Order: sequence, then C-alpha cells, then structure tokens
Amino acid sequence: MKTAPSVAPFIRLFGRYLRDQGLPVTSQREVVAEVVFTTEGHLSVDDLEHELRRRGERIGKATIYRTLDLLVRSKLVEEHDFEEGFKRYEHRLSREPVHAHLVCTETGDILEFRSPEVQQIIDEVAREHGFLPTHHKLVIFGLSRQAREEGATVRNEGLTCPIETV
Repeated sequence: MKTAPSVAPFIRLFGRYLRDQGLPVTSQREVVAEVVFTTEGHLSVDDLEHELRRRGERIGKATIYRTLDLLVRSKLVEEHDFEEGFKRYEHRLSREPVHAHLVCTETGDILEFRSPEVQQIIDEVAREHGFLPTHHKLVIFGLSRQAREEGATVRNEGLTCPIETV
C-alpha cells in the first residue's frame, strides 16, 4: 500500500465536520482518520486495526467502526461492499475520486479503473429521464487475468437466470 501526501488538511477538515456535528475531536478519531487518509486502497476494519496496532495504537474495534461511520457521513471516505461479508473503506481524496472497481472473486483483488464512456452513459441516461444523479457505484465481479492463468474458472452454483448468461 502506497502512502499519500500530507493529510493534515484532511484531518482538520474531519475535525471541522465533527465540531459542526457537536461531536468531540478526540486523538483516537484523528489517528483512525490519519491511517485511512494515508493508505491507498480499500481497507477493512481488520486491516485498519492491524495498522493501528503496528503503529503502537490500542484502539478498540467499536471506536474504529464509529469513526469510520463518521468519516463516511462526512463524505471524506466511501464505504464499499464487495460481497466479502464485510465492508471496505476508501478515502475520497485521490487524484481520481470518481472511479469504478473490478473485483476478482477468486483472489479478492480489487482493481480500479476510470472510464469517460461510463460517465457519458450515466449523463445520457440521466438526461433522457430528467434525472439528476448525485453519485454512482460500478463494481464488476469476475476473475482476474492472474486468477485465470493460475487455473481458476467460473463456478456456476445454484440456478442461473437465462438473462445472466453472457
């Protein structure tokens, strides 16, 4: 995981959000936010807890969950459900804040991509329907090149709806 540039402005912004909500700005909340803002990628709560412990911080999971909820509500962090049975979190402060995801169902790897064509489709469909979009999420599940090269295949379990076959 790569480290992002200085996050002090974003920590201050989060502090302002907390104060605006009438909530205390605690050192624990700031440390959790710092780890999220300095990590590129999609953190689980376990990933975050591990990194905090590596840094010598002893912050309980309940505090981590509550802080992540506040970060999501502040719109500085986005919550993702990649169908793994838990949520992942990603800060929105990157050079590419609007992007989509490819999720390998074999390895769990998450690849990001940006597509002007996807944005064009969203804009066209919204215009056709008189709709004002506020945000969107696109997640494509499948097998990565690496997983396929290592022999992974698509498992068809249960019933398959005829419209889902490609």
